[in-house]
Amino acid sequence: MSIPQQGGGPIERREQLSEYLASGCKPREQWRIGTEHEKFGYVVSTLAPLPYEGECSVKAVLEGLRDQFGWRPMLEGDRLLGLSKNGATVSLEPGGQLELSGAPVETIHDTCEETNQHLAEVRAVADDIGAGYLGLGVAPDWTREQAEQMPKGRYGIMRRYMAKVGTHGFDMMHRSCTIQVNLDFASEADMVLKMRVALALQPVATALFANSPFVDGKPSGYLSYRGRIWRDVDADRTGMLPFVFEDGFGFERWVDYALDVPMYFIYRNGEYIDVSGQSFRDFLDGKLPGLPGETPTLSDWADHLTTIFPEARIKKFIEMRGADGGPWRRICALPALWVGLMYDQTALDAAWDLAKDWSTEQRETLRRDAAEKGLRAEIGGRNLRDIARQVIEIAEAGLKSRARAWAFDADEAHFLNDLRRVVDSGETLADELLRKFHGDWGGDLSRVYREYSY
Repeated sequence: MSIPQQGGGPIERREQLSEYLASGCKPREQWRIGTEHEKFGYVVSTLAPLPYEGECSVKAVLEGLRDQFGWRPMLEGDRLLGLSKNGATVSLEPGGQLELSGAPVETIHDTCEETNQHLAEVRAVADDIGAGYLGLGVAPDWTREQAEQMPKGRYGIMRRYMAKVGTHGFDMMHRSCTIQVNLDFASEADMVLKMRVALALQPVATALFANSPFVDGKPSGYLSYRGRIWRDVDADRTGMLPFVFEDGFGFERWVDYALDVPMYFIYRNGEYIDVSGQSFRDFLDGKLPGLPGETPTLSDWADHLTTIFPEARIKKFIEMRGADGGPWRRICALPALWVGLMYDQTALDAAWDLAKDWSTEQRETLRRDAAEKGLRAEIGGRNLRDIARQVIEIAEAGLKSRARAWAFDADEAHFLNDLRRVVDSGETLADELLRKFHGDWGGDLSRVYREYSY
């Protein structure tokens, strides 16, 4: 989850809202890659989720990263809730999941180096206090009640509101993890094409990265239960966004959509003010019931954009949101997949040619089926495994065209190797987990902590 945005002046014209988005346009040479990944912390001796405070706790991990590795503390009041260093941040998800939001970097090689350093630091601190970290899309055996609620103001507001609008909001907040990548665009037209490809092919990423087949200690019936969770969190702010595929889509149409998403909060003087369910349109007019007479700043607009959760979203960049959290090697594979598709024009055009004829109903069905069936889902008479293989081939060509070398690597294409193994075998990590659960593990899910922790 995002930290409060800073530095925005007053909104005096509606056009500033779309201008804010358009200010993200960058020439190709300035395009960067921002990778985010979340992970579950647990007490090694009990396999219970880490509490916020105590000798073996989330706070102790943050303090260890601060004291041993030079991360700067980020406080809310007097509570340590995050860290920052060299353009990257470490923050807490609502149930204590630890998130690295990486600095904007030029290559997947840089992303992988950053990830390796972060996970090595986390493991060093965690080992000292008896903690471990697990990379899966959903906590396999923790109940909703087990995960302690982190003492962050915006999360309390979100919990109260989510209880009114869906059945899986608490699961999303407390029992799910993801890997995401943030990518740039050159122009409005470039943003439009990238958003259409991002949304249409997001179920491919869901299937390739599916590794959350368990919930409440047993198989859930889904390969990505995280994908199932997101289908019933809050219909006003999630989904596949059919309007993105309509003629005339652009920054202004995104503004119209975002203005209709109910607000959560406003951040003032270090405090979150609950305005959940109220309208940003009313806020623009100074008619917000929670703050009568006050009008928003661009920081408020930036904050509001972070509370919208479709499968891909626009801020000053495009964020890919469809993948489960996963093991070490998958963290670099996700940005490799999307950079290969998005940062080479030939690859981007080929990706759109693959998906452009899919209907709204087909895209939505694929989203549902990818979470349940993984690569065995179908669309337009084609097996998703075959489509995924084609997507990886397009991404590989895009990465080879970029030709970003590093040491003995001529390009970044080898970061796709794990995904190639998935499509070649037809077995996702979720399938592997289920095979072990029903086989060698004999139904003992504690084995997942020993075999799949970082």
